[in-house]
Amino acid sequence: MGLPIRDQMKYWGVAGAIFLVFLWFTGNVLLPFLIGAAIAYFLDPVADRLEAMGLSRAMATMVITLVALLIFVLMALLVIPTLINQAVNLFEIAPELTRNFTNFLTERFPALLDEGSTLRSSINSIGSTIQERGGEVLNTAISSAASLLNVMVLFVIVPVVAVYLLLDWDRMVAQIDRLLPRDHAPVIRRLARDIDRTLAGFIRGMGTVCLILGAYYAIALMLVGLQFGLVVGFIAGLVTFIPYLGAVLGGALAIGLALFQFWGDWFSIGMVAGIFVLGQMIEGNFLTPKLVGNSVGLHPVWLILALSVFGSLFGFVGMLAAVPIAAALGVIARFATEQYVESSLYQGTQRKTLDETAD
Repeated sequence: MGLPIRDQMKYWGVAGAIFLVFLWFTGNVLLPFLIGAAIAYFLDPVADRLEAMGLSRAMATMVITLVALLIFVLMALLVIPTLINQAVNLFEIAPELTRNFTNFLTERFPALLDEGSTLRSSINSIGSTIQERGGEVLNTAISSAASLLNVMVLFVIVPVVAVYLLLDWDRMVAQIDRLLPRDHAPVIRRLARDIDRTLAGFIRGMGTVCLILGAYYAIALMLVGLQFGLVVGFIAGLVTFIPYLGAVLGGALAIGLALFQFWGDWFSIGMVAGIFVLGQMIEGNFLTPKLVGNSVGLHPVWLILALSVFGSLFGFVGMLAAVPIAAALGVIARFATEQYVESSLYQGTQRKTLDETAD
């Protein structure tokens, strides 16, 4: 005999509360394990594809590990130092950029920037603020990352966790499936499939889109000659998972920098703008439909809310957990809506009349 609904809700509620408390107190400790699990989840389809080609799971994991190690070494040697240097230099020249912008406005709109005006003071303070606060944020991020993700975590724990989870992923899923409550196993499997489809569409799909667009923006802007093209491409690619924000934010930053660097060279400025127009066309017409699809069901507003709430409650660990939790809650909400529409609470006397007619 199955447990009453009230008892089931009580047990699941207690389990959820314990999970949140556990996440609250062990967030920093769990961080490398969550990153490793996310990497394993991201790469599991690749391992499955290699298995289908005839490799064993161990060999597939080894191939993926070697390729990932090669990519990491190339990134560490070629990209990361340049990215950090460009970010630091961008913060350093922020006051000069704002002075040039002030001079530009003064020459063309002198009435707006009278000496001592509030607007002039505000613009002058922007550069200094970006230089001071931007440098502080960058240094804090680097020092926090160094303290939180130390050398042991970066180079040992995360890769080891990812490799072991990738190697045992299918066995773990099978073991969890055997432990499901028998009365609810079909429903839980259906919800799990929907959650996996949502996560796969968003994390794997949008992750690939972000990488492709970030690389495209960075390479194209550097080929045009924009000084901070790598930083702009990195920022634009990083926030591409929110529709249009990557192109708008990256485009505004790139065009603003191009105006100062290429003033008078309208062809180069037009090239910078065209890079983002073309990138948005590629994303909207090819990358997102092909790699993400239209059935993800993870609305941008819901995603931003989840990132904000879990980030404020649990820090960086909460932000990592926000996407899968938001996807799970979205799937559960849609399932609950389906059940509600099928229930007597929604259909009321209409359902009773239909049942009587059927009898």
